[in-house]
Amino acid sequence: MQNAKDSFYIALRSRLTTVNPQRVILLRGSVRPGILVEDAEGPFSQLPNDVFVLRWMGLGVEMNLDSAMTAEQCEFVYQTCGTQSFGGLDRGRALSAMDEELIAILQPFQTPKLNYIATPPAAMQTQVFWDQPEFGPVTNQKDRMSRSVHVVVYSYQEQGE
Repeated sequence: MQNAKDSFYIALRSRLTTVNPQRVILLRGSVRPGILVEDAEGPFSQLPNDVFVLRWMGLGVEMNLDSAMTAEQCEFVYQTCGTQSFGGLDRGRALSAMDEELIAILQPFQTPKLNYIATPPAAMQTQVFWDQPEFGPVTNQKDRMSRSVHVVVYSYQEQGE
């Protein structure tokens, strides 16, 4: 499933740079697109604002097919305080903008599966695909608004995986 997870993340990261090149994060001295995989980073005392944090939640496997299919629950968590220039009073608009960006980067609901251990990444024989997102309710915590969105990501297991 690691090739599928990597392919999913890299596809969304690339799409985000097209949809909103200004959504970035400074992390470990490097400016990167504003999407990260939580288990691939150091622990956060608090989630960063205005960034999509991707969490892998649970794994399922369907063995009764010609090729085993895996499905993993993915959660996106994001939050915003709005902008300083508006004193945070635009945080609802900022959260809506992030909702729209997430919808945009998730489409189309597929990407080629690549093996990122190789340099350059090697194309595999199957695709990674996913369901439509399920948006949770908006949560308010003091000056922050946040949301959680769930997507199930599917992939066929290939020989050698």
